[in-house]
Amino acid sequence: MNGHELPVDKAHLHVEWVEPKSPSSVTVPPVLILHGGPGADSRYLRPQLDAVADLGVGRRIYFYDQRGADRSPQAEGEEPPSVAVHVSDVDAVRRSIGVEKVRLIGYSWGALLAMLYAVKHPQQVERLVLLSPAPPSTAIRLEYQRRMAEAMGRPEVKALREELQQRKDSLSPEELRRWRFALAVTPYFVVPRRALELTPFLVKQRLEEAIWKSLGPSFDLRAELATLVRIPSLVIHGEADDVVPLAAVLDWARPQVLPVTVVPGTGHFFHGQLGTLRDIVKRHLAALPDSTQDGA
Repeated sequence: MNGHELPVDKAHLHVEWVEPKSPSSVTVPPVLILHGGPGADSRYLRPQLDAVADLGVGRRIYFYDQRGADRSPQAEGEEPPSVAVHVSDVDAVRRSIGVEKVRLIGYSWGALLAMLYAVKHPQQVERLVLLSPAPPSTAIRLEYQRRMAEAMGRPEVKALREELQQRKDSLSPEELRRWRFALAVTPYFVVPRRALELTPFLVKQRLEEAIWKSLGPSFDLRAELATLVRIPSLVIHGEADDVVPLAAVLDWARPQVLPVTVVPGTGHFFHGQLGTLRDIVKRHLAALPDSTQDGA
C-alpha cells in the first residue's frame, strides 16, 4: 500500500493506491474508488476494497479519505464541505494522478458523488461503477430514513441490544465499541449479527449534515443523471438491501437506461458475496476502452 497527503485549498486529502499485480498490455485509465458515509473515511471499506483491489485490470487502484475525515483534516474553523467541494476534490485527486480520465467506482454516498462528478466532468470519466448508490432525491432519502428507523425495531436487533446489556460489563473497551457500532448499522445487514464483522468507523455528523443541506431541502438529481448515458456505467445492488430498496434504484436507473446487476441474497455491504462483487466489477472494467491514454 502506498500513500501521500494531497494539499487541496486549506485541506489535506489522504490518498492511497494499490499497484497492479500484472501490468496491462492495453493502456487504460486507473481506477479511483470513492467511499461512502458521508463523514466517514475509507478504512471501513477495507474488506470491499481488498476484494476489488485484485481486479486484474493492470492499473493502479486509488482511493482517498474525503475532506474532513480523520486522515483528511480541514483547516481549523473551516466550514464543512458541500457537495460542490467534494466534486472539486475528486477532480483534484484525478489531476494529482496525472491522467485525463479515470474509471470511477463509488459506494453508497460515494456512488452518488461519482454520479455528480460524472455529470459535471463527463470527459474525465471513462467508466462508472455504482455500488449500493445513495438516494438521488429528497423523496427517496426520506423513505430511506423511514426504513432505517423501522429496521432498528426488528426483533433480531432488539435481541442484539438485550444481549449487549447482559454482556457489557464483561466486554473490553474495544469489544464494547464494536458492539455499539454494530447496533448502529444493523439496518444495513440481512442478518443483523453480521454487523459485528464490519470494521467500526466514525461518521462525523456535521460533515454528513452539511452534504444533504448543500443539496437543498427538496433536491432531485434524477434529471441531471440523464447525461450518464454517454458513459459506460453499471449499477450493482444487493437484492436484500432493506434501507435502499432495489425497487427504488430501478425506478431512477430505468429512465437513464443504466444497467443494474443484482447480487442475490445480500444487502448494502455485499456481505458474503464480495467475491461475486469483485467478478462483476472486473468484467465491467475489463471491457475494451473506447480510447486509450497514457497515465499512472
